[in-house]
Amino acid sequence: MRVRIQSGAFSIGSAVLLLASLACAQDVMIVVNSSVPVSQITETQLRDIFTGVRTRFDNGTRAVPVMLKGGPVHEVFLHRHVGDTPDEFRVRWRKAVFTGQGSMPKECRSEAELLNYVEATPGAIGYVSRLSGSSTVKLMTVTAR
Repeated sequence: MRVRIQSGAFSIGSAVLLLASLACAQDVMIVVNSSVPVSQITETQLRDIFTGVRTRFDNGTRAVPVMLKGGPVHEVFLHRHVGDTPDEFRVRWRKAVFTGQGSMPKECRSEAELLNYVEATPGAIGYVSRLSGSSTVKLMTVTAR
């Protein structure tokens, strides 16, 4: 019994350390469709777009959030910019969908698919770990205020 507890504690501790090191090592870039006329967004605005609180950028352009289906970049984005775990985020959106207050953002299986969607969709905003040389999306700067 004692070994299992220590083993479980080690596993949880290892997972926390792994996530913390992943968060430090993983860069997340916010990308938008080239038609979006703004180049900066605040942390609050970004969180509000991805949680369904906000549907437009400051200039009135419709914001279309798109996200990865899962993986390290998705987890780091949610942790840094939304403040949720993937499970918390999913529960939040399920409640919104169930009550008719919103529809889940589009999910992509890969960063390449996400970039293609952002390129082709006016107002689209998403996140990736890196850009390809041929991508025509625009990088967005995230500010504290």
